[in-house]
Amino acid sequence: MKLGYIGIDQYGQHYHLHAHPRKELMAKLGTKHADKMYVDTKEREARHVGYIVAGLWITVYEVHPLTA
Repeated sequence: MKLGYIGIDQYGQHYHLHAHPRKELMAKLGTKHADKMYVDTKEREARHVGYIVAGLWITVYEVHPLTA
C-alpha cells in the first residue's frame, strides 16, 4: 500500500506529495515546466529518479507504511 510520495531537493528541502508528484511539484514551485532527472545504474541503463523544477533537482521517493 503506497501512502504517497516525498520529494527532496539538493538542499534538503522536503516536499510532501500525494498522487501526482510532477504536477504537485510544479504547482508548489509556481512553474509550468519540469524535466525528468535520470541516474545511471551499474547495468548502464538510465533510471528515472525525479524532476528538475524551477532550478531545483528533486529526487522523488514512494512512501510506504512501516511493517514489522
